[in-house]
Parts: sequence; structure tokens; C-alpha cells
Amino acid sequence: MATNESVDIFSSASLAVEYVDSLLPENPLQEPFKNAWNYILNNYTKFQIAIWGTLIIHEALYFLFCLPGFLFQFIPYMKKYKIQKDKPESLENQWKCFKMLLFNHLCIQLPLTFGTYYFAEHFNIPYDWEKMPRWYMLLLRCFGFAVIEDTWHYFLHRLLHHKRIYKYIHKIHHEFQAPFGIGAEYVHPLETLIFGPGYVIGIMLSFDHVILLWAWVTLRLIGAIDTHSGYDIPLNPLNLIPFYTGSRYHDFHHMNFIGNYASTFTWWDRIFGTDSQFNAYTEKMKKLEKKTE
Repeated sequence: MATNESVDIFSSASLAVEYVDSLLPENPLQEPFKNAWNYILNNYTKFQIAIWGTLIIHEALYFLFCLPGFLFQFIPYMKKYKIQKDKPESLENQWKCFKMLLFNHLCIQLPLTFGTYYFAEHFNIPYDWEKMPRWYMLLLRCFGFAVIEDTWHYFLHRLLHHKRIYKYIHKIHHEFQAPFGIGAEYVHPLETLIFGPGYVIGIMLSFDHVILLWAWVTLRLIGAIDTHSGYDIPLNPLNLIPFYTGSRYHDFHHMNFIGNYASTFTWWDRIFGTDSQFNAYTEKMKKLEKKTE
């Protein structure tokens, strides 16, 4: 009886969402996107779309999202928004970071993408336009994925900072005390494998279309690169997200090495008190600013 009631509730909720969606004006970008998507389906195999398409999406978006932060270092006006102003990164270090990124992306992440493709094939995950989830469902699921990833990241990240483990793996990511966007995925290859399950657990639980993978990759990159940007830009729309960590929050982690272990949301740090040093530092800086006014 309870099961039937639950089904009725979910069915009613689904119908309500569809009704509200029918009242919204038609998205002018829908038709061009539909044509582009069908072109991809008609000209490439599922293997090419899932593997090489995902690689291209990841590489193109990664470096595109990193580009503003890279250019900021050459614009004197933007220096006032840099969080650690006394620690500029040399082009030599950024080149070193770039080479490590290519190795991790091609030799570690790409092989893992093959697993996603075969998972999709085994469960007959659709690619066609008609079965593509609506944009708001993609956002809702990606939010759920972010909660899962953030939880996994917090506890494993905190473990990697243990004094008996830190120097063997996670120390590489902290090689640059002042983070910059391109360094978001500058990690030891083992770290990629350790944090990897946090990225894919949500997908595996709710994988009903290949576009979901691309949406999740896109949103996760935006968050990771923003928090590692090294700049606290005013009117950043990401800062409107409740409990979002942000660049200043994660920058403190690189500066202090202790605390602020979360990747996206602040609640785990708040629950376990691992944001106490950051809070004390923030209060101290506010008092100094008032004195200088």
C-alpha cells in the first residue's frame, strides 16, 4: 500500500514538473542544439562520442575555463583581486603544471573513461535526442552528484593530509602554495584514482543518458577551477550558491595546509570544526581592514 502511494506521489510530482515546463516559453537555443546533437549521432559511433567526445569536452572546457585566470596575471588591474598577492607563479611552474596535466588526462583519466563507455553499453544507456533529460533535471542530478563527490572528497582529502601519508601522494598538489586555475587537477596519479570514485558514484546510480556525463564534467570543472583560481572576483555568480566553498575558502587551504578539506560545500568542515582556523583568520583580516580604513 505504501509502495503504491509512493509511486503516486512521484508520478504526480513528475506530471507537475512537466506541466510547469509546458508553460515556459520555448528555448530559442533548443533547435540549434537539437540539430547539432543529431549531426553528432549521424556522423559518429557511440564509442567515438563517449570516449573521444568526452576527452575533447574535458580538454577544451578545462583550458577554456582556466584562460581568464591565466590572463589575469598580465593585467595590473586584476592584481587587487588576487588572494595571495605576494606569491605570483612563474611561467616555468605553470608550464610544469601543464605537462603534468596532459599526462594525467591522457594516461590516467582517459583509460577510466573507457569504463564509463562499457558501463553505458552494458546498461543500454541512450544517446538519442528524444530521451535526453530536460536541462533542470540535469542540473538537479548534477547537484546530487556534487553532494556525493564533496562527501567522498572531504573524508579522503582529510586522510591524505595525515602525516604518515601526506608526503607520498597529496604533497604534489600542494607544491604551489598559491593556487592557480590550471593547477586544479595537478595531482599525483594515485590521487586521481583515490578521488575518482567520488566523481562517478552519482553517475553510476543515475545514468540515463550520455549527456548527463558531459553536464557533470562541465559543472565539476567550473567549480574546481574557480576554487583554485587564486582570485576572488566580485559578483561571481557561483558565490550565490548556498554553502559554496569558493576561491578564498580553498586558497586558505593551500596557504595553511590544514583545514578546509571540502571541495564544493562547506558543511562537512563546519560539522567537524575543520574550518576553525579559516574562520579565525577571516575575523583577524576583517579587524585589520577596519583599522586601516
